[in-house]
Amino acid sequence: MISSSIAERPPGPLVLGLGCERGTPAEEVITLAETALVQAGADKADIGFVASLDARRGEPAIHAAAEHFSVEARFFDAATLEAAAPRLQNPSAIVFAHTGCHGVAEGAALVGAGSASVLLVAKITSSHATVAIAGPAEHRPASKPATLATAAP
Repeated sequence: MISSSIAERPPGPLVLGLGCERGTPAEEVITLAETALVQAGADKADIGFVASLDARRGEPAIHAAAEHFSVEARFFDAATLEAAAPRLQNPSAIVFAHTGCHGVAEGAALVGAGSASVLLVAKITSSHATVAIAGPAEHRPASKPATLATAAP
């Protein structure tokens, strides 16, 4: 459900791409997404929406992340995400075998942000989730070392 405050706020330019295993705790996805925002040099107001694979439409953690960031969740089919495969930084044959696309988080972020978008944060992972951020190239933060976030067991 989208609250009226979400509908009144103009969308930010960034798309938060999310992937997760079924039953992933919402806090794991949200914590990983917050880490990605820090890496992007962005904040909650910069997010236009969260995006994922349509097979995750019923996944509570995806919807909890959208609610946490006060944005809507949008879902794309595997063929649409696969169209972004040439732009992925971390394509995976294993992900393709399970989903029909080479990348859920990066693909969803890039598709959601549009054909001229770039990955601002390539896929970062935790035990059960992946997150990436895409948006306009001009939103790219100043160069800084990349880090990989992992959740504690």
